[in-house]
Amino acid sequence: MSIFINGFKDMSRFLITRLFHGIMTLVIVVVLISALIYIAPVDPARLTFGQRSDVSAVELKTKQLGLDQPLYKQMLYYLRDVSPVAVIPSESLGSKPYRGFAIFTVSGEKVLALKLPYLRDSFQTGRSVSDLLAQAIPKTILLALSAFVIAIVLGIFLGVFAALKKDTWIDNIIISLSVIGYSVPSYVSAIILALVFGYWLEHITGLNIQGSLVELNDYGDEVIVWKNLILPAIALGIRPLAVIAQLTRSAFLDIMSQDFIRTAQAKGLRYIDVIKKHAFRNSLNPVVTAVSGWLASLLAGAFFVENVFNFKGLGQLTVTALLNYDIPVILACVIFTSGVFIFINILVDVIYKILDPKIKLG
Repeated sequence: MSIFINGFKDMSRFLITRLFHGIMTLVIVVVLISALIYIAPVDPARLTFGQRSDVSAVELKTKQLGLDQPLYKQMLYYLRDVSPVAVIPSESLGSKPYRGFAIFTVSGEKVLALKLPYLRDSFQTGRSVSDLLAQAIPKTILLALSAFVIAIVLGIFLGVFAALKKDTWIDNIIISLSVIGYSVPSYVSAIILALVFGYWLEHITGLNIQGSLVELNDYGDEVIVWKNLILPAIALGIRPLAVIAQLTRSAFLDIMSQDFIRTAQAKGLRYIDVIKKHAFRNSLNPVVTAVSGWLASLLAGAFFVENVFNFKGLGQLTVTALLNYDIPVILACVIFTSGVFIFINILVDVIYKILDPKIKLG
């Protein structure tokens, strides 16, 4: 019982520490990215009008967007808006944009409040950034998870199969294909897959060269087109699949040469039981490392793949925001992507502990 309590305390202490470090990292990322964006020689207010703009209209828009304030004030105001705990005017609490409740009163006009993060509105469309993210993020998450499943299932299978067939023609083919798969960037794979299976062989595959997960039918209703997920998921999963296959093969061969494997075989265990109960599980640690890195990196790779296939997810939203210099959308996408990286890093440390109890959390 005491061992369980001590383990729970260690895990709780570790999670609290990592969560604090993650929040600090997120704040630093937001400050650095927002500083780079705000000091760039581009006028977002003028971009909202396009070529048809006059000086007075641009000045009014600049003031409306708060871009006439000093840089440090703009950054502090943004951190106040996105932070779940902040000092805000008391009259603005409980309504848009600050929804929450007061913890205590700081002064007569300001309160320390616990609130929902306010990501502001898009400079270009005027729509709520939260609504834009709510539409884009599920598509990208589904795309990344589909690519992740393809990569991990096929990667581990091919890696183990190559290790069991070491130095045969099967092993050589798998190694060669994995090297090619890792060497080709995701957007190149996306272009090739789109041309081959979405254009040249479209009459056989029935796949579209471009298309999003949600599209409008002939009646103007939104429908889910699942086949538009196939090619982007394969294109996004090719590189991590290649890495996982190589790492699995190397780790599996290394484990099979260990003394405890020979001991298990000497005890009379069947070869298949030695592989399942001893070799396979112990070879997963380096694979978990690769999977953790690639799972987060799939979001970055999705930026290019989504634009090739016109898959309207977080990647295309971010690229469009960068082209239009839509600051609130850019920063919101950066916050979400950074948060995913931080969460996955913490999750991987916990998985390490589960897979190998000898690892100490610290």
